[in-house]
Amino acid sequence: MSSIIFSILSIYVFIVIGFIAKMSFKEQINDRTITLINVYFLQVFLTFWGLLIRPVDMSLIYAPSAYFLVVIIAMAISSFFAFKLFKDKKEHSIAMVAAMIGNTSNLGIPLNISIFGEESIPYTTIVNLVNIFIVYSFGVYYYSRGSFDIKTSFKNILKLPLLWAAITALILSINGYKPSPEVMKMLMMGAYASITMQLFLFGIYLYGTKLREISKKLVMWVLTFKFIILPLLAFIILRNLDLEPMVKGIVFIELLMPLAVANVNISSLYDCKPKVVTALVFISSILFLGIIFIGVKILNYL
Repeated sequence: MSSIIFSILSIYVFIVIGFIAKMSFKEQINDRTITLINVYFLQVFLTFWGLLIRPVDMSLIYAPSAYFLVVIIAMAISSFFAFKLFKDKKEHSIAMVAAMIGNTSNLGIPLNISIFGEESIPYTTIVNLVNIFIVYSFGVYYYSRGSFDIKTSFKNILKLPLLWAAITALILSINGYKPSPEVMKMLMMGAYASITMQLFLFGIYLYGTKLREISKKLVMWVLTFKFIILPLLAFIILRNLDLEPMVKGIVFIELLMPLAVANVNISSLYDCKPKVVTALVFISSILFLGIIFIGVKILNYL
C-alpha cells in the first residue's frame, strides 16, 4: 500500500508547483499557450511512446473490450440523466463525459503494477489506448459541444493530432515496428515533458478556482457517477464475464481512477468551463485517496 500512496503523492508535487507558479506570476503565465503546446505537440510524443514502448499483443483484446463496453453503457445512462438534469450546454457537456475520462495512464498504470505486479503492464497499456480513443473522440466531441455546433464538434475531433498519432502508432506496433533506442529516448523525453506539463497546467487552473461558485448539482452528479454508478456498473458487468480474475481486477481499477487531467486540457481548449472541470478533477483526486482502498477490497468479490 505504501507504493500506492507514493505513486499518488508524487503526482501532486507538480500540481503544487503549477499552483505556486500561477500564484506568483499570475497573468504572466498564459494558460492557453501551455494548453496548445501540450495538446498539439507534447502529447503526440506521449502517445507514440506509450504505444511503441512494447508490442501490442492482439490476444490482450479482452481487457480493453470489457473497459470499452462498460464506458459505452455508462455513457448511455449518463446521456439520459444529464439531458434532464442540466440545461446549461457547458454543464451538460461536463456531466456527460467527465466521469468517463479517468486517469488510466499517469495513475492507473503504476497503481495496477503496485496491486498486480508487472504482469499487468500489457493489459494496462492497451486499456490506456482505449481511453485515449475515448478522450479524443467522445471527450473532444462533448467538451466541444459546450461551445460549438454538432458539425464543428466532429471537425474538432479530426483536427487534433492525438487521434491520428494513436492510430499511426497502433498500426506500427501491430506490424512489428521496433523503434531504435535513440528514437525511444527522444519519445520518452517528450512523453515525460507532456506528463509534467499536464500536472503543471492542472495546478495553474486550480489557482483561482472557487468551489463555492461551482454548481453543487454538477459536482454531486459527476462524483456520484464516477465513484458509485460507474464502479457498480463495472462490478455487475465484470462479474458476469468469463475473464481471468487479474484481468477483471485491472479493468475495475482503471474504471475507478479519478478524473484525468486530460479533462482540463480539452475543456480549456474548447472553453468549456475549465476551472469547473479543474475543481472536479481535484475533488475526485482527493476522494480517491480513500476510495482506492475500498476498491482493492472489492476485487476479492469479482
